[in-house]
Amino acid sequence: METPFVSFLVPTLNSARTLGECLRSIRAQDWPADRREIVVADAGSSDGTVGLARDAGAKVVPNGLRTGEAGKAAAAKAAAGDVFALVDSDNVLPDPGWLRRMVAPLADPGIAASEPLRYDARPSDPPLVRYFARLGMNDPFCLFVGNYDRECAVTGRWTELPVEAEDRGGHLDVRLRAGSPFPTIGANGFVVRRSALASARWDPYWFDVDILRDVAAASPDGTVRVAKVKTGIVHLYCATMDDFRRKQERRVRDFLAFRAERAPSGAGRGGGAPRAFSRGGEIRGGRAPRVPARAAGPARRAPQPRSRSVGAPRPRLPRHAPHLRRRGAPQGLRHAHRPGGPLRLAPMTT
Repeated sequence: METPFVSFLVPTLNSARTLGECLRSIRAQDWPADRREIVVADAGSSDGTVGLARDAGAKVVPNGLRTGEAGKAAAAKAAAGDVFALVDSDNVLPDPGWLRRMVAPLADPGIAASEPLRYDARPSDPPLVRYFARLGMNDPFCLFVGNYDRECAVTGRWTELPVEAEDRGGHLDVRLRAGSPFPTIGANGFVVRRSALASARWDPYWFDVDILRDVAAASPDGTVRVAKVKTGIVHLYCATMDDFRRKQERRVRDFLAFRAERAPSGAGRGGGAPRAFSRGGEIRGGRAPRVPARAAGPARRAPQPRSRSVGAPRPRLPRHAPHLRRRGAPQGLRHAHRPGGPLRLAPMTT
């Protein structure tokens, strides 16, 4: 396969703490310098982020909508590559051969994208970073629903969703089907062909988990193939619990504000046909997406009782919590259950 031109897409907002190491790991890749570029989409940083990006030779473009999803779209529009590598400002590529391993599966024209199989962590990384790397996800709730996309030390699997996968040696050849549950593939080292995005709705918000779903839905056989490459990537997600809280709150706010963009066709998602782009960022087809004027929060639910009613059947433990089924709930937690409702865990009171 001819060496493709690779564009690294990096959204930023006050990312100076981690961006320097991220960009150094990109520049250290064993890849021809004239066949790669770094595009940083900045959302108005005030901490030196833009200076770091320019010093590293990156192309810097504005991200006026100021979210990470909008930043990826802004970077994609300014990119010139045949292949896009989505690397967050808190990612570190583990070694100079990373990009070659990630691009190698694309020699198969039927594979649309690739993603690392695991998160890596170094002994010097903060404890929470090492914890999430071993867990294989950035939100422990994903473990209970079984939807994650990196190797998990708890389950020994990279996802608990029913997917078709064949071991090809250096990667798993995964086939995803439209209408079936999709693992949360699409970020932290996700590599995708530019041509595959012609059938995906990505502008003005690049929603990671929906890109492959769009591609599968538009394909003649309703499937998309993605390589889960047997390599890792470092994700410096959060150093403290306060960082974790802040990032989770931001994720919820972004979801509520922009969920109309991913509504079923004809009821949002920007309306109209999928938008394609040519080299240099020219938009072809479709209409400009409608950005909601304000977030429409979910309807508030009345408080539910936090204890199991007398005579109600014992709650069944969720399928994706075998560790609770075998050993009981962790110390300090008790079951709180509304008859007919989902199982919840509530803090013990003394």
